Order: sequence, then structure tokens, then C-alpha cells
Amino acid sequence: ALVTGAAAGIGAAIATRLVEHGMIVVGLDVQEDRLKANAENLSKRNAPGKLHPFKANLRKEEEILAAFDWIEKNLGGADVLVNNAGLPGLLTKSYVLDGTTENWRELFDVNVIAVGICTREYLQSMKRRNNQQGHIIIINSVAAHAVHYSWGAMYYASKHGVKAFAMILRRELAESGSTIKVTSIGPGRTRTEIGGNLLIASENAMEPTDVAKTVVDALSASPTSQICEIVMTPVPTKSSIY
Repeated sequence: ALVTGAAAGIGAAIATRLVEHGMIVVGLDVQEDRLKANAENLSKRNAPGKLHPFKANLRKEEEILAAFDWIEKNLGGADVLVNNAGLPGLLTKSYVLDGTTENWRELFDVNVIAVGICTREYLQSMKRRNNQQGHIIIINSVAAHAVHYSWGAMYYASKHGVKAFAMILRRELAESGSTIKVTSIGPGRTRTEIGGNLLIASENAMEPTDVAKTVVDALSASPTSQICEIVMTPVPTKSSIY
């Protein structure tokens, strides 16, 4: 499996859970030291799988392509892709009036374009290997399903865009006769190193391991079914849409 944004937070939890289930995982992130530390920790715990750290900046297409090339040459390709990396909305609380083009481009580069590049390279690799038993997991956000605030317009646009991307991708694969599955998971508030300190103390939130367990559940579905869309919220939830 290939997991993007695997150094910390939800991505690290997903990579760890997959390795604990015996999978060979390549973790992509710019934080190489964190990736290596996670890999060493799993090795010391004698986890049944293995985590391969691979440093890559998802804003640079050439680094993404290098990762896929390494995976195919050294591991024979990835059968599962987890598009997890993304910039959080809590760090981009700008209004349209004072938003910067640079910030918007960075947001879409990571949240949308990188998802497209990784998915394209994964599908091309699967086609070369004549493998139709794969699974694409997209870690999106509850923000793909509703608008909660008056700020962060571009963040919400990126998440709604990824939701549409997943829906159309699922249809594209079906029309081509492919049995590769596509699952989009939209977590609500989740405690991570990036967003945790921005959470209001009185508000409840999920843990990264909650999302990781859901990824395993989606991968465990029978070969004749796919879980298309999952929305997750803390318990209790204050969300007005669920």
C-alpha cells in the first residue's frame, strides 16, 4: 500500500494499522525523520508488515513520480493507494477578500492536484501489471458535504472538488470494466498535531486511530461490494448536517 502524508496524524495511524495487519506500506511525506522513526518503531514491535519511508513533497510532481517508480521497481507496485495528505482548513482561515493566490495554489496543489497525480500513477501502474483487484482510499473531510463557516472558501472548494473527483473516478472505472474500488472517507474533528492545538478545548474530537480503523473496515469489504462514501463525526456531534 502507498499512504501519503504518513509521517503524523491520520496518515501515520493508517500506515501503522496497515502494517499491523501484515501489509507492506510505503509512507510518503516531507518529514523523513518522522517516517523513519515510525518505521523503526514498527520494526522493534515486530509488526507483521513493514513500513518503507519515502521522502516526497506532494507539491512537486517529479517527487511523486520518483516514489511510484521506486515502488514498482523495488516492491512490484502498490495494490492499495491511500490519498491522505492534505492541508487543514483550520490553518487556512482566510476570507476571499484577504486570501492570497499563493495560499490558494498551495491548498489546491496538495488537496486536489496531488490526489489526481497519485491516482493517475497508481492506475497506470495497475494497468501495466494487469491488476484489477485494487482499492483507492481518499481521506477527504466532512467539509466536502456541507459549509460550516463564512471563512475558508477555497478549502471547502478543494474538499468538494475531491468528493466530485472520487464520484467521477468510480464511474470512469466502472465504465472501463475495472473492479478497482474507490472509497472516500470524510472525517469530522480529529485530534492531530496540526489541528489539535487549534481545537476549542470544550469540543470533542475523534482520534486518528478511529479513521485508521475505518480504512481497514473499507478494505475488508467483500470482493463484490465497495463502500463508496463514509462520513465520520465525534460522539456526540454538534454538526448541523448529521
